[in-house]
Amino acid sequence: MALNNFSFSKALSLLCITSIVVLTQGQPNPFSPFQPPQDLAPKLSYDAQILSQASIDYGHIVNENPYAVLQPSNVNDIIELIKYSNSLPTPFTIAARGQGHSVDGQAMAHDGVVVNMTRLGDFRNGSGIIVYDEYVDVGGEQIWIDVLHATLERGLTPLSWTDYLYLSVGGTLSNAGISGQTFRFGPQISNVLELDVVTGKGDFVTCSGVNNSETFYAVLGGLGQFGIITRARIALGPAPTRVKWLRLIYNDFSAFSGDQEHLISFNERNDTNAADYVEGFLLMNKPPLDLSFYPEPDQPRITSLVNQYSIIYIIELVKYYDNNSQAQVDKEVENLVQGLKFVPTFQFEKDVSYEEFLNRVHADEVILRSKGLWDVPHPWLNMFIPSSRISDFNEGVFKGIILKQNISSGIFILYPMNRNKWDDRMSAVIADEDVFYTTGILVSSDVDNVGVIQTQNQQILQLCKDNGIEIREYLTGNKTNEGWVQHFGSKWQLFEGRKSEFDPKKILSPGQGIFS
Repeated sequence: MALNNFSFSKALSLLCITSIVVLTQGQPNPFSPFQPPQDLAPKLSYDAQILSQASIDYGHIVNENPYAVLQPSNVNDIIELIKYSNSLPTPFTIAARGQGHSVDGQAMAHDGVVVNMTRLGDFRNGSGIIVYDEYVDVGGEQIWIDVLHATLERGLTPLSWTDYLYLSVGGTLSNAGISGQTFRFGPQISNVLELDVVTGKGDFVTCSGVNNSETFYAVLGGLGQFGIITRARIALGPAPTRVKWLRLIYNDFSAFSGDQEHLISFNERNDTNAADYVEGFLLMNKPPLDLSFYPEPDQPRITSLVNQYSIIYIIELVKYYDNNSQAQVDKEVENLVQGLKFVPTFQFEKDVSYEEFLNRVHADEVILRSKGLWDVPHPWLNMFIPSSRISDFNEGVFKGIILKQNISSGIFILYPMNRNKWDDRMSAVIADEDVFYTTGILVSSDVDNVGVIQTQNQQILQLCKDNGIEIREYLTGNKTNEGWVQHFGSKWQLFEGRKSEFDPKKILSPGQGIFS
């Protein structure tokens, strides 16, 4: 009889537990100290599928479940959420998520709240992008491809871009936003005129280089640590209609880097003779070899060059034009190319629309998605490298590590920028020379090989450290406190002070791991 009573008691307990689980699916745990204000509560989602979506990113490596996801209908919802967290004895963390395109968990909040910024666009009633004569006001949740479309309708365009346009405005401005235009027009953060920001204290601040400038400079490149960008005012210029899109192939690294630095030395914004875009990348003698840009009859001789030299280097050079400048664009391109030391007869050119060029990566995305190769792990490594050490980097990293590894090829980007196009008052950190390079070692993987690529990344970072190559990582995360102090270098004290001023309880962007 005692056994039967025990069994009944145990069954009743299990029934109660099961009932609680069923009743609270998609609802907050009634025993949790997390009891948000009444008007905010309906906008917080606890649905398992929504939580799962917020627990992953484009990297597909880190997985951190939030406690809830805020689906804001206006900026006040974000303000109220942050103020509520600040009011608690133990505040919960908050991460703003746009397109989730980080690769190392930067937009996650373990057991905290993720703000689904994309929902703001649903309630702006068409006011998410407003184009004026000299600038465009853009919601932080908007994506750059939509900004492009809206401004082109007025014959205008932002001047600085990222290579991939399906990223949120707030996301790229929290990092820097770089592409082949950066050498001339600066990163995207250098083209911002004004911001609306919700700080880590829940204050709503409109700021610029003149008004509330400390907030303005802190947030730009601030990795989401000081505030959530809800609006940005971006400078505009006249939009071209077409581009001359060139690729020049090199078999000698010093010629390649020397010509790149020569091209970016013509960098005044109003210099019509300057290139409009300069990037570079490598092709290595490892599969797969992407030659889709080049005419089919030329692909065998390019392959032969790769086989002969193991690595070839490519300058990607672009000149914009429109109906008014069409007559002279060929001469301008000829002048740009004159004297460059690429392999003779290995100059290739396309003539495409301005939009097609800027949105070029999307065509690759469509192909990769169709093959199931888009939503895979991306253990990427992005860095800024001083120009004086770029040859050492090429020898040690590209030739000494990557070429020798039995890892399938990826995309290897390498191109220079000018430091004077960046504003040092902003939180972003770059290499400490007037000319520095960015490199993207963009290797995708299946789940089983992530560790192998991460080990290669660590070998690259260790080689730089051992050889005194003072790199700065870009789009990085998950460092130790010591690692972050080294990353920010002379800016660490400023960065730490800004955290104390704008987010003293360390609520925002815990996924970066800076102040955890």
